[in-house]
Amino acid sequence: MEAPVFEEIDPASDCDCPGCRHWRRVLPHSPAGRAPAHPAAHRALIVATATATAAVTGALGAGQAAAAPTTVHASHRPGVPAADEPDTPQGPRAPLHGPTGTPAAPPAGAELAAITRTEIIDRAKTWVTAKVPYSMTAYWSDGYRQDCSGYVSMAWKLPTNEWTGSLGTFADRITKDELQPGDILLFHNAADPQKGSHVVIFGGWTDATRTAYTAYEQTPPHTRKLATPYAYWSNSAKYLPYRYKAVTTTTAGGAPAATAYPGASSFGPGADNENVTELGRMLVARGAGRFYAAGPGPRWSDADRRATQAFQLAQGWRGADADGLPGPGTWRLLKTGKGKDIAAPAAGPASHGVAGYPGRAMFGPGADNPYVTRLGRQLVRKGFGKHYTTGPGPRWGEADRRGVEAFQRAQGWRGGAADGYPGPETWRRLFS
Repeated sequence: MEAPVFEEIDPASDCDCPGCRHWRRVLPHSPAGRAPAHPAAHRALIVATATATAAVTGALGAGQAAAAPTTVHASHRPGVPAADEPDTPQGPRAPLHGPTGTPAAPPAGAELAAITRTEIIDRAKTWVTAKVPYSMTAYWSDGYRQDCSGYVSMAWKLPTNEWTGSLGTFADRITKDELQPGDILLFHNAADPQKGSHVVIFGGWTDATRTAYTAYEQTPPHTRKLATPYAYWSNSAKYLPYRYKAVTTTTAGGAPAATAYPGASSFGPGADNENVTELGRMLVARGAGRFYAAGPGPRWSDADRRATQAFQLAQGWRGADADGLPGPGTWRLLKTGKGKDIAAPAAGPASHGVAGYPGRAMFGPGADNPYVTRLGRQLVRKGFGKHYTTGPGPRWGEADRRGVEAFQRAQGWRGGAADGYPGPETWRRLFS
């Protein structure tokens, strides 16, 4: 695929167009040693003097109008400081390690290298752990450009650095219901790629309602993993789900990839190992989040049993086949993403005679469960979400407490009745 006809980033320092030659003469070098950006990319540049303006006009050609200042990427999302808002214009297609690197594009007709979902997420996590700084021109030690599209290129192990205008050619469009870890959510603004275009890696659903998911993304100041509302904080309707064409559930040798059943001894009372954690995470991704008040974790609990049983019942299994202990069949369906998901309940459990109220144990310091997310979203809907800077999410925080307290005070309550912790009456009024 040919490179785009416009520039979105600072070009290579050896660009020989008239504009770049001009900027190399008149502008100082940047602190990072980066070449001055191509004139077409300087949309937000305010020319300080009429002399410089005239020089630019002359360099670009007589009669060519200067680009008007504009703001790139997504519009500011409500309740989030402007400094946290992703601002991720990206570079064009490029070989690994940048313009000076050896082109690594596959020959025409060559097949893409197969990769498993586990590998994709593991690769994505390496940048999160390293907190790779965001850059439109820098390349990390693995050869991939440090912007949003370079990040996906790295996670998918593509032979080149792609951009939002080309990533879709390596993937197939899927539906929201088909999303699995390792897929992407892509927004390419073809009319103006520098405004809004962005891409994130889908890491799995964070709740049974599928209204939020774990996003792995490259955004200033560095790579992050964050619970994100579906499909994104801004321009949500424009983000489309895609699946990498070469994603597979088998290894190069043809054997099942990471699907081997670890054995019955890994699960059940007394079990404490990484397989229990993995089981819980897979179950949460399939709709079992409501069973976990905290976790999932390595120590087997009744939450794991109930979540496993719910998944087994969703497959239509009964009796000993739905005992809450994962056998080879349960494990295979979870690892391959096959089978039916756990259906969301029509209404949450009743407590204290209030439908949906899960009890006080679900809220407060240390709580991490879907009910905290549900509470936060309802506070936002009711106009009490000003304390959130990110989220709401499943982990209880001071923003949740202050939002609840504000709601309670709006009811005219004071003292212990407005302590910021939702009791049954707070819940009833909030969701009525």
